[in-house]
Amino acid sequence: MERSRTIGTLLMAVSAFQMLVFALGVLRRSYLAVALPTLAAVGAVCGLLFWVGYTMTKMEPELAELDVEEEAELQAASA
Repeated sequence: MERSRTIGTLLMAVSAFQMLVFALGVLRRSYLAVALPTLAAVGAVCGLLFWVGYTMTKMEPELAELDVEEEAELQAASA
């Protein structure tokens, strides 16, 4: 539990620092203050999408078939 609190505190500090840098950059009308966080956000979304796609391609075929069968059974039961 102590480790998660330490990580949480660190995340809050990094977030506050990043927001301060962003606010100062916007006040100075710096292009990088907007471009770098936007680039980071787009990179994070692209990384997440890649991870989801990779996970889907590595999924066992039998498991995918079971999911389809379970959905069909649920639909038949609810009808």
